[in-house]
Amino acid sequence: MKFEELQLHPRLLEGLQAIGFENATPIQEQAIPLVMAGHDLVACAQTGTGKTAAFLLPILHRLLVKADENPDFISNKVNTLVIVPTRELAIQIDQMLEGLAYFAPVSTIAMYGGSDSASFSQQKQALIEGVEIVVATPGKLISHLNMRYADFGQLEHLVLDEADKMLDMGFYEDIVRIIGHLPKERQTLLFSATMPPKIRKLAEEILMEPMEVSIAIAKPAESITQASYWVYEQQKIPLLHHILNAHQHFKAVIVFSKRKEQVKALASTLGNLGHSVRGIQSDLDQSEREDIIREFKNKQFRVLVGTDIIARGLDVQGIDLVINYEVPTNIDDYVHRVGRTARAESEGYAFTFVGEREQQDFMPLRLSWKKKLPALICPNTVGEAPPIQAPGARRRVGYKGQLRKNVQAQWEKNSKYPKK
Repeated sequence: MKFEELQLHPRLLEGLQAIGFENATPIQEQAIPLVMAGHDLVACAQTGTGKTAAFLLPILHRLLVKADENPDFISNKVNTLVIVPTRELAIQIDQMLEGLAYFAPVSTIAMYGGSDSASFSQQKQALIEGVEIVVATPGKLISHLNMRYADFGQLEHLVLDEADKMLDMGFYEDIVRIIGHLPKERQTLLFSATMPPKIRKLAEEILMEPMEVSIAIAKPAESITQASYWVYEQQKIPLLHHILNAHQHFKAVIVFSKRKEQVKALASTLGNLGHSVRGIQSDLDQSEREDIIREFKNKQFRVLVGTDIIARGLDVQGIDLVINYEVPTNIDDYVHRVGRTARAESEGYAFTFVGEREQQDFMPLRLSWKKKLPALICPNTVGEAPPIQAPGARRRVGYKGQLRKNVQAQWEKNSKYPKK
């Protein structure tokens, strides 16, 4: 489903287009209409499913509709509070808000531990003067509540994200205390990766007749051999060129990129390097896309470079290899991309290039299927790869050298990866 079909505010659609989001994920398809309709919601969805946009988009939509209906209305109170367990998640959500609301006059601020006195003063000023959306960790928010200047009397939306993690970290009492400062008449959204009894109990205490949404994580077919290459950005083209040259037995290859400009550049560069390649993206009209797909099916060229426009619904038999030139936006996109290979019970391969700035984006995939997404050694012609950040680490660690060689040797032993 495309975002236009969800009847979101035009300014949000502009923001989505600017950051390259075209299709809603399953959690977004199900949750957005319910939130827009004003229901309380309990959603079971893991990181990587697109859950953040599933609650941000409908809340932003309601804020913009309210502003359109009463353009002279000015509020100096908090409209929406998003409570999260960690500093990292608060920053991530705040950054997504910046992108989604780029064309919308919505004020936001993130509050989390570890910030200096200047940041605390900035947060205090925002709460006093008025900010529409606050993203906060429980401890930092309580610090402000203790000072008695934070007024949530006009709050309309409360979101608890990763609620199970917050309870595991011992934030139950803090959450109850925070909710005691909020109006009883509000919309409450609870997102959790799991639904143990303690989460059910919390939902019963703070939600009113909630709707429920549950999204199971899809998984790639067992017949797909998956791996990753952790590289510097400038190494991606040489690595792609090497893989295509070294494995000529891969007769049909799809290379996915997030942006249509990158698709055009990749197709041009690979063509100049001597590869038989075509690019497909949204600038082409339908007949041109159909012609390219037909030629690919007929093996008239070897490498198809495209955006996610071809990730869903493309049914071409005999695709040997899928390469993610960048880390996909979420797990659902990853599954749909790599699902273009190993169709009809055949075998296939899927490689993901992880740039030095994409390591955190790759963590949800790595944590979900760690044993099936090993980091392989870059060929000598590409050069030494960057160190790999361990899942959950705050700094990069030296996962390289002999350890990476051991990982590759074990992967090649357990897979049917062709050496040449």
